[in-house]
Amino acid sequence: MADQNAPTEQQLAEALTGAAPILLTQEPGAAAQPAPSPDDTWTLHGGTAWVYYGSGHRALTRPVILADGFNSGPSNRDLLWEHLDSGAYAFLTELRHRGHDVVLLGFNERSASILDNAGTVSEAILRAISERQGDTPLAVGGLSMGGLVTRYALAKLEHDMVDHQTAVYFSYDSPHRGAWIPIALQAFAHYIRKLDSRFSDQMNSPAAQQLLSQHIQEWEDTPTPSHQRAEFLDALRAVGDWPQRPRKIAVANGVGTGSGNGIEPGAKTFRGKGLAITGTELYAQSDGDDQLVAQLRVVTLKKPQIRTSGLPDIDGAPGGTLEGFGILADALNALPRYAGMASEALIREHCFVPAVSAVDIRPIATDNELYTPVNDLDPYDSGLDEFKLASRNEPHTAITEELGSWIIDRLA
Repeated sequence: MADQNAPTEQQLAEALTGAAPILLTQEPGAAAQPAPSPDDTWTLHGGTAWVYYGSGHRALTRPVILADGFNSGPSNRDLLWEHLDSGAYAFLTELRHRGHDVVLLGFNERSASILDNAGTVSEAILRAISERQGDTPLAVGGLSMGGLVTRYALAKLEHDMVDHQTAVYFSYDSPHRGAWIPIALQAFAHYIRKLDSRFSDQMNSPAAQQLLSQHIQEWEDTPTPSHQRAEFLDALRAVGDWPQRPRKIAVANGVGTGSGNGIEPGAKTFRGKGLAITGTELYAQSDGDDQLVAQLRVVTLKKPQIRTSGLPDIDGAPGGTLEGFGILADALNALPRYAGMASEALIREHCFVPAVSAVDIRPIATDNELYTPVNDLDPYDSGLDEFKLASRNEPHTAITEELGSWIIDRLA
């Protein structure tokens, strides 16, 4: 018999929709302080570019275009600046100090198709060329998904015989071989869709489906690469896969030793504690057949189990991490007590962009591929000209001196 103190579906739906959406992102809700005012702002089809001149410049002279990554909704200049410049290493400040002009490129909808947002990148590149004083080549790249958007945009410009005048392409923990959101989290997002669709909408957005190596559209689906991912990869191949003219460099927030982040396959990562969610349990992905990754319960007494077969031990793989389980628990614990959704993240993070993906050197379909010591591989196996991996597995797109200074040293 159901507990009479438990909320109804309507009460829970009102609590969820009345709160901030559950979104898997590194981005905090609000910036601690506003970003500096840009020297110029470009309104583009599908986005906005905020231009900050380098030290001693009064016009665009040495442009570095840096594209935002994946999330839901429009880019936020204050949050983007804070992420890039207010942590352990002031990446934007150092770029400008060395005489580079920063063009921060945001998108009107970060979860839109990579192919659509690539049009915004192309427009920004041509705008930079037209406004640049002198003939210093551009550097173009991005964070996370932004590295894929800029990669495709540059390759398509070359395919269309348009001179992009770019000497260096760079990516910062971009999922060149695919990204990973645990099937357990995807299943939970879809399981609560009738109560609040926003989490499910993010997981089913065009960009998410293009980025994720494994995707489910409904909570009971079998994980496969989405057809939208296949179409994106076909489009990338159609323009040559990579731009050929610029030097291509990348950094990864994961290690090159093959050492994982310590998350054990099958470990319980999340559990529901409130009246409406007790019985929900999520687990780290395990290799093998018929592996339990989730048991779901929200309001009703049903407790369906989610099992997978043929997937690797990817949550613990070397790479940039995302606090997906922690984000879910924090969001549910912020709901009113009457919602009965109190939860606990026993393990907050999981691998999001495997190291081998960020440096484009191995697929991410098996344990052997994921845990390959990249340091021992021939770098020519990668589509990149040069890359650097972090000295520890750290949060996805964490801006560190180790990685940030390495990129800046190699810009034109």
